[in-house]
Amino acid sequence: MHSAACPRTAAAPIPTAMNPTASPSSISDSPARWRKRLELVTTSAWLLGMWLRGLVLAPFYAIYERRLSAAAAGWRIPQHIGIIMDGNRRFARDQHLLRVTDGHVRGADKLEDVLNWCEEVGVQVVTVWIFSLDNFKRDPAEVRMLMQLFERKFLELVTHPRIHKNQIRVRSLGKVEVLPESVRQAIRDAEAATCHYTRRTLNIGVAYGGREEIIDAFSRYLRDQAAKGRSVAEIAETLEPGCVAPYLYTSELPDPDLIIRTSGEVRLSGFLLWQSVYSEFYFCDTYWPAFRKIDFLRALRDYHQRQRRFGR
Repeated sequence: MHSAACPRTAAAPIPTAMNPTASPSSISDSPARWRKRLELVTTSAWLLGMWLRGLVLAPFYAIYERRLSAAAAGWRIPQHIGIIMDGNRRFARDQHLLRVTDGHVRGADKLEDVLNWCEEVGVQVVTVWIFSLDNFKRDPAEVRMLMQLFERKFLELVTHPRIHKNQIRVRSLGKVEVLPESVRQAIRDAEAATCHYTRRTLNIGVAYGGREEIIDAFSRYLRDQAAKGRSVAEIAETLEPGCVAPYLYTSELPDPDLIIRTSGEVRLSGFLLWQSVYSEFYFCDTYWPAFRKIDFLRALRDYHQRQRRFGR
């Protein structure tokens, strides 16, 4: 954790009978300096309090985590989990990190932890959403930093020991063509290095939008049908969900059983709109970089306790 440090300055001279030369401006500056000092003390006290709180609660959380992990052995585990990794920037502000973008770095590191937890309980498919098409509207400097982070992380997947040990196939979901060429190349390298694995799958939504996925799927389906010489009337007469499903980004994979969203937001924001029709949802108040194994296990417990009816 980092906090903004105030530069040390000499105390302003106060005009008195012994020191009549102190300037009026130095008197007016004094409250501002004291406010900065008070802000620094307040921030430091808050950070110290959070650290002490974590130190005191850590043993209890460890016991609780072990109990949940033991119980998970008897739970019904989702085959496919989707994750909306939300709250990186708010985490950075709450933790007083030097840069908001540091929250994205912490979030990228957290993903590795969560993938390990999924491996431990036997989840077969994980789909994460790291960047939406709407995210391009953010500050250009933040977008550039994210692109650099994505490039680095995709390249790490090419030789990552756990990826190859667990035989995880990496797939990208989204309009990859709008990304910088360096990021596209990193994605191609990661997909090529893992394309032969069939044990587990990691789908990474980057430049992804749910509406755009559905439009792309319909467009591809219609072009294929037109190439076969079918008229619009013929296509419309036989159109059904099963016609379009093979053209989705997640074709050949099961629909998500459970979708987790962090940061307290209670909405999908376009994530896997077609595939989530029968998904169970779990919304967690914790920001993504602070997402703990306890939070993950609670989501699994909640899923286990639900009765899935699939419209019946």
